[in-house]
Amino acid sequence: MSRFTGSACHQCRRDSFREQDNKREISKLMLKGDRCFTDKCAIERRAYPPGQHGQNRSKMSDYAVRLREKQKAKRIYGIQEKQFRRIFAEAGRRTGNTGDTLMQMLETRMDNLVFRLGFANTRREARQMVSHGHFAIDGRKVTIPSIVVKPGSKITLRERSRSSKKFQENLEVAKKRSMPSWLELNAAEFSGVLLGQPVREELQLPLREQLIIELYSR
Repeated sequence: MSRFTGSACHQCRRDSFREQDNKREISKLMLKGDRCFTDKCAIERRAYPPGQHGQNRSKMSDYAVRLREKQKAKRIYGIQEKQFRRIFAEAGRRTGNTGDTLMQMLETRMDNLVFRLGFANTRREARQMVSHGHFAIDGRKVTIPSIVVKPGSKITLRERSRSSKKFQENLEVAKKRSMPSWLELNAAEFSGVLLGQPVREELQLPLREQLIIELYSR
């Protein structure tokens, strides 16, 4: 599968800007972890989209607004187009609100949960950690980042990885953060549990999933 290998800050600057009624909204995508909270954040230094005409772009069409919202979701979760379409199609087949179901499916991916629990500083880092076999679900080794974890499952850092300084540093930072209500972290045992389905109101993501539904429904 192809993977974007360019600057994450470039992606963030491109998709963090939303034009509506001739006004621009800026909302960070948090693609660089703790760096996004510092003065080194690209948006803090250049608060406009990248490119030669980044400061002079005209108002976007309705289609462009919806397209950018979909692109933003893909950037945040690190998913390619074909995979995102497959997830959206599955969300549409399930009962309930398609937007809420889509967000739940994205949030309960293995790589996202590793990031949310604090084992990784970014989702990109979490995806690499899972691929390298550092984690297990209910005692079984996992190497596929896109696996959707079921509520009640226990995610554990494998024994051979617990001495890594990287994991220890990340967990120390995670202890100071507030954990979502659907997750429970046990830093002492290097494990976490998915207690239930994610609650949309707690996600605090700069996404309007209804626009994504409208885009794919055209």
